[in-house]
Amino acid sequence: MGGAVVDDAPPGVKAPDGGWGWAVLVGCFVITGFSYAFPKAVSVFFKELIREFGVGYSDTAWISSILLAMLYGTGPLCSVLVNRYGCRPVMMVGGVLASLGMTLASFSTSIIHIYLCTGVITGLGLALNFQPSLIMLNRYFSEKRPLANGLAAAGSPVALCCLSPLGQVLQYQYGWRGGFLILGGMLLNCCACAALMRPLLPPKKPQELEMSDPTAAEEEKKPQTKKKLLDFSVFNDRGFLIYTIAASIMVLGLFVPPVFVVNYAKALGNEDTKSALLLTILGFVDMFARPTCGLIAGMKWVRPRCVYLFSFAIIFNGCTDLIGSQATDYTGLVIFCIFFGMSYGMVGALQFEVLMAIVGTEKFSSAIGLVLLMEAIAVLVGPPGAGRLLDATNKYMYVFLLAGCEVVLSAIVIALGNFFCIRKKQEDPEAKMEMAVSAAERDGLNPGVEKGEDEEGEEEQKGMENGSISGEKVCKDAVMVKENGKRVEEENTTI
Repeated sequence: MGGAVVDDAPPGVKAPDGGWGWAVLVGCFVITGFSYAFPKAVSVFFKELIREFGVGYSDTAWISSILLAMLYGTGPLCSVLVNRYGCRPVMMVGGVLASLGMTLASFSTSIIHIYLCTGVITGLGLALNFQPSLIMLNRYFSEKRPLANGLAAAGSPVALCCLSPLGQVLQYQYGWRGGFLILGGMLLNCCACAALMRPLLPPKKPQELEMSDPTAAEEEKKPQTKKKLLDFSVFNDRGFLIYTIAASIMVLGLFVPPVFVVNYAKALGNEDTKSALLLTILGFVDMFARPTCGLIAGMKWVRPRCVYLFSFAIIFNGCTDLIGSQATDYTGLVIFCIFFGMSYGMVGALQFEVLMAIVGTEKFSSAIGLVLLMEAIAVLVGPPGAGRLLDATNKYMYVFLLAGCEVVLSAIVIALGNFFCIRKKQEDPEAKMEMAVSAAERDGLNPGVEKGEDEEGEEEQKGMENGSISGEKVCKDAVMVKENGKRVEEENTTI
């Protein structure tokens, strides 16, 4: 493996649900914040870039679009690298690339250079950090996983509330080139977060047990099967297919309201600063909604029905868009942002938790890469499609109505699909085991359970043939044979 420690969850290792997992959670919180907030924070510098290079706003908007496309579209590549080298090495390289992209962009002489440096290099670096951090979080948390996902997802609104004002300060103090350079230095913190992603190791056996156990030596001699770098067998899981279709439809309209709500307020005659305050309100509510939803999802009664809670969150978000489209003043938009922030936070806290519950630990690294690839297509189509609708109608009401219908449709798909397809699958006894615990982990955690007497007898016979039974057991068998011999002699004398 090139000297890398591949951090697959080994058989027999249970998720600690704490301990070092809290350090992993902090790293995932920071990485999630950078990944989701950075494409929006870079937009602060767009006016300076327009003035510097003499381009239009649509040209500079491609920077954020390329960033998001790299974040989502490189999902399969991240899955292959994680399955090949492990999470920590991939995240280290990603942190260096993210910082290098912004540093090189500060020396750009054309908008094309910024596309390549900020969009492609930094976007790839953030992608190599985001997906592995979620995989490690899944491995360290099982019972407390919904809460952990909610807390990690809260990094997005927190970082957005911090990075956007910081970007404005850097722009005024150092210009866009100095701001890019400082932000590039900040992205080196991704490497520090990568250092926190310590692989889970199996418990070491005592040396005496290893010497007396011939099966351990035989297992070491056996050639280990190679793990698939990208497991396409997840498409055989109908639950994964339903989730992927629903998530792709949802992403078409999910990101549209935050992009257009500020311009919606300006179209109603509000000032720029007053209009921009709407995003702050949305982010503040979102900040508290994500961990709260994660806490609720972790309850014993709610967790087995987490898919239905996810469906409710999506319907809540879609209905908020439909009602918000009828807003005619600033107060109506404030109310819309409050409820949209609540529903948006619920969706953000639950989307990866539901995926983990559907595919399990072993296939999650491949599943998330394939899902993000499908969502990347929707991310590139959704906001531009809404923009074309706005150009044709000149009314924001239709944009919000379209987004709401798309989101509600995705909720119906996943709810009905879960009720008619996934639910029947979970009625199987195997599906009643703990979610996200693989078959290998179950075998490791429950050795020797439900073994029949015949199996034990065969094992003992094999052990005697191989000379692997301990001396104490041999003595016990000899005593039993001696007693049986005496009993036979007594019976013969009586006869």
